[in-house]
Amino acid sequence: MAAQLKPGQGPLDYGNRLWLKVLFAAIFFALYMPIITLVAFSFNTDKRGIVWRGFTLENYTKAWNNVSLQEALINSLVIALLATILATIIGTLVALLLWRFRFPMKGAYEGFMALPIVIPEICMGVALLMFFVNTGMMNAVVNLPWPLNLSNIVIAHVSFCFPFVAVVVRSRLVGFNRQLEEASKDLGASEWQTFWSIIVPYMKPGLIAGALLAFTLSLDDFVITFFTSGPETVTFPVKVYSLVRRGVSPEINAASTVLIVITVIATVIAMKLQAPEKSGKG
Repeated sequence: MAAQLKPGQGPLDYGNRLWLKVLFAAIFFALYMPIITLVAFSFNTDKRGIVWRGFTLENYTKAWNNVSLQEALINSLVIALLATILATIIGTLVALLLWRFRFPMKGAYEGFMALPIVIPEICMGVALLMFFVNTGMMNAVVNLPWPLNLSNIVIAHVSFCFPFVAVVVRSRLVGFNRQLEEASKDLGASEWQTFWSIIVPYMKPGLIAGALLAFTLSLDDFVITFFTSGPETVTFPVKVYSLVRRGVSPEINAASTVLIVITVIATVIAMKLQAPEKSGKG
């Protein structure tokens, strides 16, 4: 007996639903199984981390007591935080400039602004390295106190993060209703009051999404950081790379799991901030 179709369901929808579920399961498995494996093997008792031999929390204790690994993780978090703040500010201003104003060579400027997104990271890293060396900044920051000795990496991360913020914020501004801005000015609000009361709240989802994207891009960047970091500065991706060359250990898996948890927490917070506020009952 043929299966009955539900109201509003066509014969093609019923036949393709199973394939969609299978495709979704395959994509989910391909994307998240490596992460699940990494988290699972962070609790492995095997020193090489290749074969599962038992459950333990000692790997997290070792990672916590590893001073060099802890310093690298702190450096990465500080760099990501500073780069996110600066990239969000610059990217938002660029998005407002491209959305609101018309000026000569606007198309060329927009294309030039998008270069850090499309060019290979290796080219970006070499270009920034040459810039820092020729300007003397590479040697100038070596003897500076922490976190000023991270300034080269922060500048490098801002240079490739802010275009992503600009693209996200500008895509949000495309749907803005200019009549809201005009109504605000008609009611006596100044340009600055209109910006903070009307435009900024509308940009809020784009600002949060752009900041989160900049944070994750900065946190896991390796190529550009490898070229622009000084001999005394080590970030978490660079440190993990140096350790993985001698073999993957559960200690590295534990530190990587902590970084994944931090990223997930930041994503959850960003999603909470992006959620529309519920109006109270009067």
